[in-house]
Amino acid sequence: MSHLKAKPDLGFWKLWNLSFGFFGVQIAYALQSANISRIFSTLGADPHKLSYFWILPPLMGIIVQPIIGFASDRTWNRLGRRLPYLLLGAAIAVIVMCLLPNAGSFGLSVAGAMAFGFIALMFLDTSINMAMQPFKMLVGDQVNERQKGLAYSIQSFLCNAGSLVGYLAPITLTAIGISNLAPEGQVPDTVTYSFYIGAAVLILCVIYSFLTIKEMPPKEYAAFHGITEAEKHQSSSVFTLLRNAPRTFWTIGLVQFFCWAAFMYMWTYTNGAIASQVWGTTETQTQAYQEAGNWVGVLFAVQAVGSVIWAMAIPLFKNHRVVYSLSLILGAIGFISTMFITNKYGLFASYVLIGCAWAAMLALPFTILTNSISGKNMGMYLGLFNGTICIPQIVAAALGGVILHLVGGSQVAMLVLAGIFLLIGAAAVWLIKETYAEKTAAK
Repeated sequence: MSHLKAKPDLGFWKLWNLSFGFFGVQIAYALQSANISRIFSTLGADPHKLSYFWILPPLMGIIVQPIIGFASDRTWNRLGRRLPYLLLGAAIAVIVMCLLPNAGSFGLSVAGAMAFGFIALMFLDTSINMAMQPFKMLVGDQVNERQKGLAYSIQSFLCNAGSLVGYLAPITLTAIGISNLAPEGQVPDTVTYSFYIGAAVLILCVIYSFLTIKEMPPKEYAAFHGITEAEKHQSSSVFTLLRNAPRTFWTIGLVQFFCWAAFMYMWTYTNGAIASQVWGTTETQTQAYQEAGNWVGVLFAVQAVGSVIWAMAIPLFKNHRVVYSLSLILGAIGFISTMFITNKYGLFASYVLIGCAWAAMLALPFTILTNSISGKNMGMYLGLFNGTICIPQIVAAALGGVILHLVGGSQVAMLVLAGIFLLIGAAAVWLIKETYAEKTAAK
């Protein structure tokens, strides 16, 4: 039995402030997601090797996020518990965002430019992971079970709002007259300036977070999470935590595997798929290919809009499994439909449906998981849970080139495969059984 102090309900704006910084972090993530394939293709990467560049982001995530979770569970200083890691991650991200799009502008050889870009991408994803993870933990730390669904839906909304800014930045800058073409081996100014803008917004969001978020002092945190003095001094290894992880951790992880493999193929192959399917080109130096690159940003923005709308509907469903499975089925329909659509505006419907899956992936796994684990190792468990996001991306990226050969080099076929993965994920949702750790502890 544990004397667990109930967390109070938080007002809307407190819930909003807990996640607002996610807006800036997500702009950086969206710029990375929508432009990495475009950047490396422009630098001269072979399409069959493109997926290998995508191994690095999830690989860094699987290393960094458990470390941040473990360290922040054991941190307390005048800046707080989670916020110091946000500050460090954001500072590194801002620097790298100003360097990455210039990989082809330093007079390096093609191989040198790609090596520079690869290293910059490693630092960018490491820093984005450091800045992103604290916001997930803060909701788990400070929000009661009744409000977690709303809190993660707010986080999903802000995430998608940030995505909109990141995705639409290149085409917006093109519309106001900034050049969308560049010399061979260099990245267009529209992409470079988009990264600069993203870095500036990220700085402002981090400042806002530090001014508005007040973390719980250690004694208060222990009271709200039922952590005894003895438990505070217990040391839990990664293997012990995994061995004692609730069944929910593993069943959600199975769903996550298929979901994140699907989205890895979307990020990797949408640019090439849309360029060939709608613009009829695979030549990266052509204006048509760069126009397709801008349109990918628009489609990802449409996906974000669909996700924002669907995120508002998700809390209306009482049964998490029903809405989770339904969302993934809608996303699967969106992916598969890209094979039959050659009109660039017709693809809006596909990406709205894909956005439904994305909204569910951002909100529901964390709602279900944080309800099932106690507060003592919240950060570490969330860090380990990030493995269910990273491992499928690593596997998908490692196999991407092989699968692309098997489908005859058709990048749109990779999007169809993404749809099949989501259908499998939708079926796996029904293996999840929700549990509530804090209610159990309070009995």
